[in-house]
Amino acid sequence: MSRVRADEEEYWHSSKFRAFTFDDEDDELSQLKESKRAVNSLRDIVDDDDDDLERVSWSGEPVGSISWSIKETASGSTSSLDGRDSSLQKGSSSYAALPKQASSYSLSSLFKGRNKLSSFQSLSDALTDTGVKNYAPELRRPKAEYKDYSGDWSPKDTVRRMQRGKVCSLERFRSLQDKLVLLDEAVAGHDGNVITAVLIFLKRTLRREILFRELEVRQVALCHLIHFLRETGEQKFLLDLLRTHCFFPLSLQLSQYREHLNIQDVEKRREFLKGCIGLPFSAEDISHVQDHYTLLERQIIIEANDRHLEMAGQSELFRKYPRKASILNMPLVTTLFYSCFYHYTEAEGMFSSPTNLKKTFKIPDKQYVLTALAARAKLRAWGDVDALLTTKNWLGYTKKKAPIGFHRVVEILQRNNAPVQVLQEYVRLVEDVETRLNLATKYKCHDVVIETYRDLKDRIQLTAYKGKVERGSAEEEKINGILSNTVRNAH
Repeated sequence: MSRVRADEEEYWHSSKFRAFTFDDEDDELSQLKESKRAVNSLRDIVDDDDDDLERVSWSGEPVGSISWSIKETASGSTSSLDGRDSSLQKGSSSYAALPKQASSYSLSSLFKGRNKLSSFQSLSDALTDTGVKNYAPELRRPKAEYKDYSGDWSPKDTVRRMQRGKVCSLERFRSLQDKLVLLDEAVAGHDGNVITAVLIFLKRTLRREILFRELEVRQVALCHLIHFLRETGEQKFLLDLLRTHCFFPLSLQLSQYREHLNIQDVEKRREFLKGCIGLPFSAEDISHVQDHYTLLERQIIIEANDRHLEMAGQSELFRKYPRKASILNMPLVTTLFYSCFYHYTEAEGMFSSPTNLKKTFKIPDKQYVLTALAARAKLRAWGDVDALLTTKNWLGYTKKKAPIGFHRVVEILQRNNAPVQVLQEYVRLVEDVETRLNLATKYKCHDVVIETYRDLKDRIQLTAYKGKVERGSAEEEKINGILSNTVRNAH
């Protein structure tokens, strides 16, 4: 009997299988509990909700800093081999145990996911392999920052935090009184960025009428809003603001009107000028703005019609003298010259007619004659020049009249290479004798010089001028005839 028991003992000790005992089950259960306690201890370390406390290592450096991570990684690399040998000694259990590599894993490796020795398994990989949830620490903002954004701060505290660069929500200021208190606190803080931020919030949440009314007694905030609207190009909003507040200085209104120079699109510029008509200008300035708007409207109509005629080739004038530039955005005088050049014979009812432009914009006679004379002389339309300078009285008598003076008429005609016969006609009409002689001599109007000296009965000057004309010419014969008549009359 004792031999049989001895054989059984030898069998159980020599075989890889072991007999069932309650102690064995307790031993395996204790291993599971020990593993669970290790995971829970790691969870307690990771789930520390006290974000306001700063963790430091034994050396006094903050945990998670760059220098701390480098030291931890370096120390873990030197001791990882020893830890690996010790972790492989337990291989007979049917349950996988956590690898014990205490020195080869730092907390920095949990942030990075893997240490520098890629051949060894990291702690997070071991937890994943064993089916245990990975409790890696999560980078989050401190609770104080969320409190800054969503906290129930007063208007004064909100402005102070905005001055320090904190993120603050203004949406909780819903009543008009709270919004105005917030604006007053921002103005009292003398921070332009904060004032602008509050104004943007008020502009978005208040009606224009209410905002304009409240800004009327807050000049500092009003100036900030005007500057902001100019920078962002919100011209329509700015025009509404300027129309509402009549107490603005004239320089501010004129500077706003000058903004049309920065608008390239013609239709947008026209709409902008239309909005400027309602600005509180003086009566004279309002008429100028109105004329500017009307002129641009005329130019748009004329440009569209002339472009069509030019492309279709229906006008001989456009074929002979192609347009060099568009008429859009040109001054009134340039538009009048263009109209006198291409549309001189059109009826007064046409928008492009020169007489229509003269009547609509109240162009003075002197300016009209000067511009029309230059345009028709450039086309060498001498008949139109003569008709332009000819007037008829109530008795039907005609007379040459030049509001700009005939001396300027002569200069304009000469610049456009007018024939001598045309020049002489208008040089004779110069009233001042000295001016007439100077112009006639300068432009070689010999007949006018001879006639003037004859009327002055200046025989000496007439004899001297005889040497300036060609020998045997008609002018020389005319001088000889005058001199001989003078001698005959003297006897």
